[in-house]
Amino acid sequence: MADLQDERHPTAEVGELPRLFEAVPELYTPVSDPDSEPLDRARAILAAHPVADGYSGLPGALRHLPWFDLEVGESAVDTDVPRLREGHVGALMWSLHLPEGLDGDRAVGATLEQLDLVKTVVRNHPEGLRLACTAGQTTDARNCGRVAVLLGPAGAAALGDSLGILRSLHTLGLRVLTLSEVSWASEAGLTRFGEEVLREMNRLGVLADLSGASEATVRRTLAVAKAPVLFTRSAARALRPHPANLPDDLLAELGAARGLCMVPLTAEQTGPTVREVADHLDHLRAVAGAECVGLSGTYDAGIAHPQELDDAACYPHLVAELLRRGWEEADLALLTWGNVQRVLRESDFTARAAQLRREPSTAKIAELDG
Repeated sequence: MADLQDERHPTAEVGELPRLFEAVPELYTPVSDPDSEPLDRARAILAAHPVADGYSGLPGALRHLPWFDLEVGESAVDTDVPRLREGHVGALMWSLHLPEGLDGDRAVGATLEQLDLVKTVVRNHPEGLRLACTAGQTTDARNCGRVAVLLGPAGAAALGDSLGILRSLHTLGLRVLTLSEVSWASEAGLTRFGEEVLREMNRLGVLADLSGASEATVRRTLAVAKAPVLFTRSAARALRPHPANLPDDLLAELGAARGLCMVPLTAEQTGPTVREVADHLDHLRAVAGAECVGLSGTYDAGIAHPQELDDAACYPHLVAELLRRGWEEADLALLTWGNVQRVLRESDFTARAAQLRREPSTAKIAELDG
């Protein structure tokens, strides 16, 4: 691992912007006119650094529609290709979470059906959407004028307590798994089998999502994980005491671990106005650092959204608010695109390194937790 890490060289990618700008300021040229209106500046910044959105409930919403066309536009949902383009969304994580109460074989089967639905939707909308698994593929999709679709997060119940199913889901494209609501990732934390699942996820390149996980699971995952972790729908508990939001001590730990907290644009978790969402982003940046903050629209998840952030077209309004607060373009580039790219790249690198020294795990839950 040390030899492999020695081969890593810094590049001028967005994920490294703050350090590069400090060392070599001429690498960065602002993409907007500082004298223009904030909304115009926001659109210019997003055109160069689009949003990588951490959570979309679109697959679940589409299952209830008899017919839809996302490329022309679809009023029955919050997300379609025209609004994604208007909002400058370049990548989107599509949730594979299941209705409550599904477990075992039913959960596995329902997750496979969700995967099939997403792939069918993307295949039927080739001018607007493209499946992606890596940072490079998300960038390629964006450069081709498509929105990159990343598969996940899925619920941990989708594994059916089988590492073989985890590997099969990864082969089908799964890239994010939420570690909660199963026996091996519960209020008590990760069990021995849970730790083995996490190690296998790191070996494969499947990111751990900890939104909604217990504090014990969060802390043990941060201690065991070799790749960055995500909170796909978490904000600051200091500002709003929602159970999925994070206290400052965990935010600081996440920053030290170079993970990523993706703030949801929901009235319940962040507040009913765009200004309150911006308050959370200010707070997270101050506590965890600019490299650890992202965005999660949480559209089409059946949740109310703040004013001016009603659907996927509204991201310029949020970026304009942050510009009014004095956010630099470099930090905005990290918030929207660069931090997700960094996490994807580091996960891929960790997986390649782990595959050189670790065979696929054959562990069984009965052996480790029985």
